[in-house]
Amino acid sequence: MSIVIGIDAGISSTKIIGIENGKRIMTPMSISCSDSTSGIYGALGRYLQQNKDIPLEEIEHIKLTGVGAKGLTSPLFGCLTSYVDEFVANGLGARFDSGLDHFIVVSMGTGTSLVRVDGDDIKHLGGIGMGGGTLLGLSKLLLNTTNIEEITELADEGYPNSVNLTIGEICSGPLDGLTRDATASLFAGVLNKRPTDNDIAAGIIHMVLETIGSAAVLSQLNGGFKDFVLIGKLTELTSCKYVLHELENLYKVNFHIPKYAPYCTALGAALSYGCEND
Repeated sequence: MSIVIGIDAGISSTKIIGIENGKRIMTPMSISCSDSTSGIYGALGRYLQQNKDIPLEEIEHIKLTGVGAKGLTSPLFGCLTSYVDEFVANGLGARFDSGLDHFIVVSMGTGTSLVRVDGDDIKHLGGIGMGGGTLLGLSKLLLNTTNIEEITELADEGYPNSVNLTIGEICSGPLDGLTRDATASLFAGVLNKRPTDNDIAAGIIHMVLETIGSAAVLSQLNGGFKDFVLIGKLTELTSCKYVLHELENLYKVNFHIPKYAPYCTALGAALSYGCEND
């Protein structure tokens, strides 16, 4: 048995996943952390404790990625360790998990990055400063909480168009390709509406997801890509599929959320072993 461990050390959390013999994905795990180095060691220790069937001597390599792992290539727990570029990891993980070969990776972390995957050609395109950090920051300001469970519970009972301004509210008739419920202006509705905390929470989440999805699609107006694979923790939000479905209908594209979406970067890190000189 040969096992490669992939670890994605982000700003606020560390994700870890194992691959056995280059094919079988072993149970992934995520831990919150305030210090990247502690998060890496903590995640690996807890992962090995949780998966007692992974003996250290069976770990062939540990691949690190993410902003919190740069420069850390010392052997972890005595295992050979090396670093792989985060954008390469995004592409490899999303390609493996989605089964697609020609798409844009939309990696929704604290901010959002866009990576083009065209077969073996993986290229970072850029990104926007909108993501989970935006969601938590605005929730702290407007709802006095950064607890994601509390925020999503509030949002589940809210209505985003109680804070947004819709096409139907500014136009007497339909506009080509737009429904009356389509967003005309995010959060402009609070100027003449009285939203509840539930509505504000729903509006924040909707704003983050709609902005990310629209930015991804608009980046490819002349790029020929119609498939977008979303990865990162924001894919776990209950409203994610709903918002993306609205954008699919609006832009005539396809959004995909693969099985291991929150762990795709760690997965790609593990898959990168053997693809380069380690």
